[in-house]
Amino acid sequence: MPAIAWRKRVAMLPSRYFADLTQPEIARQFQTSPLVIYPAGSVEQHGPHLPAGTDTIAANVISHAVAERLDGLVLPSVPLGVTPMHMPFEATITLTPDTYMRVAIETCASTAKHGAKTLLIMNWHEGNIPSLAIAAEALHREHGMTVVTVQACYVAAELFGHECNGLTHGGEIEALAVMATRPDLVHLDRIDYSSDHSQGSKMDKLRRTSRYQPVLTDIRSIAPTGWYGSPQHATAEKAERVLNTITETIATEVSAILEQLHAVQGGTAEVTRLRQVV
Repeated sequence: MPAIAWRKRVAMLPSRYFADLTQPEIARQFQTSPLVIYPAGSVEQHGPHLPAGTDTIAANVISHAVAERLDGLVLPSVPLGVTPMHMPFEATITLTPDTYMRVAIETCASTAKHGAKTLLIMNWHEGNIPSLAIAAEALHREHGMTVVTVQACYVAAELFGHECNGLTHGGEIEALAVMATRPDLVHLDRIDYSSDHSQGSKMDKLRRTSRYQPVLTDIRSIAPTGWYGSPQHATAEKAERVLNTITETIATEVSAILEQLHAVQGGTAEVTRLRQVV
């Protein structure tokens, strides 16, 4: 499909959010583009300056921007995640891993029955990773979907960690992710009692290695106040730049990954389509 035709079709959709569209709009979209994106976040405390839904907001805004670039639809997902680590603080609601996994599988499997063939899981919450890995496996093997999971928070850290003091809980990267779509929910004037940065960085490094995964009692092992970082440097201009860079990077890299997958697993028509829209 020529790029100009794709751009016209993008303009015809009032939204990329599945739940915003009518049945005929969704049916037509599945006929031309079998790509769906499942945003995965959480509801947990993020200090006095960011909303409890920070991770869910980040997952949704990135998913929508990537959907615009790859001509996909963003599926409705529960705003909750697997986050027992944050339960000592009142702003946290957690699901069990099994409940979270089943909701993800059943949501995405429903769209597979309607013609969705390619699934991106867009995750911004580390506690969801084990459950999403099991869900992705089931959706591929039992429901025939081509699945790529994107750890969007890690993509953000790789791209902007050097200028945002890393991926910290309640820090600048997370503030920018919310500011990009809901600046009214970011309260930089309320920043107070950030935990020690050196302790937080040391514990995050400990739990994010690929070889060893210690289980921490709760977030206070990392940050006694529940958060640490330097969000005061976040600006609206930087938020826009960060969002655009993250989404362009994800769209480009996902397209390349899908091309490799389809080369050995089939689905060449979908690869051709993605080449034309990226």
